[in-house]
Amino acid sequence: METTRIMKSPNGKYSFTFEEIIADYRLAIRSRFASLLGRKEVLTGKASFGIFGDGVELSQIAAARAFQNGDFRTGYYRDQTFEMYLGNVNVTQFFSQLYADPDINNDPHSGGRQMNSHFGVRLLDENGMFKNQLNMKNSISDISPTAGQMSRMLGLAYASKLYRNEKSLEKISSNFSKNGNEIVFGSIGDASTSEGVFFETMNAAGVLQVPLLMSVWDNGYGISVPRSLQTVNNSISKALSGFQSDKEGTGIDIYQVEGWDYLKLCEVYLDSSKKVRQKHKPALIHVIDITQPQGHSTSGSHERYKSKERLDWEKEYCCIKKFRDWIVKSKIASLNKLNDIDEEERIHVEKSRAQAWELLMNPIKKEFNDALSILNKVLKNTKQIDKIQNCIFNIENSVTSNRRVLHSNLFKAIVSLSNEESQEKTLLLNFYTDFSKKYSQLYENKLYSESKESPLHIPKIDPVYSHNSESVDGRIVLQKCFDQLFLNNPKFFVIGEDVGKLGDVNLVFEGLNAKYGDLRVTDTGIREATILGQGIGTAIRGLRPLVDIQYLDYFLYCLQTASDDLATLHYRTAGGQKSPVIIRTKGHRLEGIWHTGSPLSMILGSVRGMYICVPRNMTQAAGMYNTLFQSDNPALVIEVLNAYRLKEKIPDNLSQFTVCLGQPEILKTGNDITVVTYGACCKVACDAALELERIGISVEVIDIQTLIPFDLTSTILESIKKTNAVLFFDEDLPGGTSAYMMQQTLEKNKAFHYLDCMPRTLSAKENRCAYGRDGDYYCKPQIEHMVETCYRIMQEREPKKYIELFPLNKKVQGAMSLKNEGNEPYKEQQELF
Repeated sequence: METTRIMKSPNGKYSFTFEEIIADYRLAIRSRFASLLGRKEVLTGKASFGIFGDGVELSQIAAARAFQNGDFRTGYYRDQTFEMYLGNVNVTQFFSQLYADPDINNDPHSGGRQMNSHFGVRLLDENGMFKNQLNMKNSISDISPTAGQMSRMLGLAYASKLYRNEKSLEKISSNFSKNGNEIVFGSIGDASTSEGVFFETMNAAGVLQVPLLMSVWDNGYGISVPRSLQTVNNSISKALSGFQSDKEGTGIDIYQVEGWDYLKLCEVYLDSSKKVRQKHKPALIHVIDITQPQGHSTSGSHERYKSKERLDWEKEYCCIKKFRDWIVKSKIASLNKLNDIDEEERIHVEKSRAQAWELLMNPIKKEFNDALSILNKVLKNTKQIDKIQNCIFNIENSVTSNRRVLHSNLFKAIVSLSNEESQEKTLLLNFYTDFSKKYSQLYENKLYSESKESPLHIPKIDPVYSHNSESVDGRIVLQKCFDQLFLNNPKFFVIGEDVGKLGDVNLVFEGLNAKYGDLRVTDTGIREATILGQGIGTAIRGLRPLVDIQYLDYFLYCLQTASDDLATLHYRTAGGQKSPVIIRTKGHRLEGIWHTGSPLSMILGSVRGMYICVPRNMTQAAGMYNTLFQSDNPALVIEVLNAYRLKEKIPDNLSQFTVCLGQPEILKTGNDITVVTYGACCKVACDAALELERIGISVEVIDIQTLIPFDLTSTILESIKKTNAVLFFDEDLPGGTSAYMMQQTLEKNKAFHYLDCMPRTLSAKENRCAYGRDGDYYCKPQIEHMVETCYRIMQEREPKKYIELFPLNKKVQGAMSLKNEGNEPYKEQQELF
């Protein structure tokens, strides 16, 4: 009997058969050929951009060896060899993504929505529900912003800590965790460790003691900038040496290993992963001496910034060359055997590439042929022969055969036929309409949840009150709401600064930490980006976190994570992944520049994919939380900061009542003007409406309740049909959210046709709000400002009845001035109030 031939790791603990080693070589050379051929495809124009994992093959194989079902990879957009080892991507799928194939069957990672090497398995089934993560090699969708993956990395690992230590989760963890044994394999390029969120994450991982195994692929450069200009002491492992601790339960373990040393790489990853899995002590593996055979990407050549000596060194220390030399020297395989493998893999990669190209082009060719057939029919019955022939020529001779070329020329053909009618034109119009609709929907869908758990499917349940309903501070309403969520949902927990022992700076969680423990009501450090990251990662793994960001102004610290990662996750995976984390924060009115923020237009432009709730009081907020925690779309809830001490009645059905997203509420009916507002401005608007009633102006005040989604019921449209005038009123800067509300109402919901005067906006000043009561008064919109603006609306309609109020100073608060409206000459001011 032939004895199995093996190689031992340097410490003698691990054995590798010759067959395993040869298989690893085969995968490494397959991945390398994919990178080399991928670059050629970009340079020949078949793909737009390429970024590849050449140079990191060996270290990624070693890391993937330690990966188990139920674990998670979340990393760098060069992890192609890692993903190939796990079986999460084959070469055909690799090229389908490079070609931006929108068919999810061909590019299951993103459906053509992401650049190549942005991988992520489909964690959701076709109905948008979580699969069993314990049966999968889980990989979270990559993003391009450097270090952007770090925040969620912490949360994915933190979920294992909760599953291991929170006893209430034991009965509901069967599809997500086995005693918290799952570890997270993170990765990053060395230069990206300069980002603050990297240090924030590693610090938090060491404090929390979560099972994170972090790989730093160190090739010496950040695009063209050398490591010496990136990292203190020219080494990230040296820079982090203060994070290292030999004591159990503190710090992180740090390792350093050369990226070309196969056996040592395998040993380090197997050793470190075992400890991380068992002890939940995080580790960082600094993989040095990595090369970049093709440079950073297809956007430039590394010969421009690397010296000849460096380029020569990279050729000598290429991990595959070193691996190949070691295999031959160790007599694991002959040079001829390796050459045969090289040729086999070269052929395999080329065949896979060709298959990916056919999968992309066959449907496009059919669409081109169908369109040309219709255009040739049109050509026989039109006066626009030259124009139609030109469109046919453009389609037949396009350098790149893509749907953009087809769509553009079909459009030109239809425009040229605008004065003609024929059966052939109708045929063309039908084809164009179907074609346009199909691909518009294909690239627009999955921005928000489309599952049965979408918050838009949650039915409205009104709050119920009785003579026994207690009147309390608004904060108590929320406290009792969250108490019920803790009782009824073991997956629910809250993290944030000061929410634990203190119970939140506004005492909303007062007493809940003592009742439910540190793992469910959890204090964090001052690190907003990774607080949100904890929420994102745990929500991906089936938990229901409430992430508390202390003030809306501080949301800027985690805006990049919310925008680039959370808000895009469901879209960029074409419905393959979701993270229904709910962010709670407080804003609008209090004191000073950094506690009075209402920058909603900035947020609206950043977090499409999330819902934005703007409750006017704590009861409305409670109803929104009840809705959101029954559903599966991420959301941001912005509470009114100065309303926690205002009295509200506790609904008798506090844990059951819900607020429907996208359904405005009419707070006061009126006939003359519709005022559209939200949040803290609701009270201002209602108080101003009472003042206006005294002078005969009837105002209808509408609380939109949610900015996203916006007025799905056309409530504002119906109001404008009655009043024929509208004022959009909020605390954002001029031309900000008020402009968004105007566009949604007048354009999207088609309310413009019902106006008989110019629509108005009323907002805060351009500057941030100054400190103190006077600062608030002169920087934020007040009752007087709304009264004046509404009066001017009526003055435009009936200038003889509504005389000029301030003839010497006609500028009104907000985004517009009425200085040149052409009002009648000044008449003696009448007493109004």
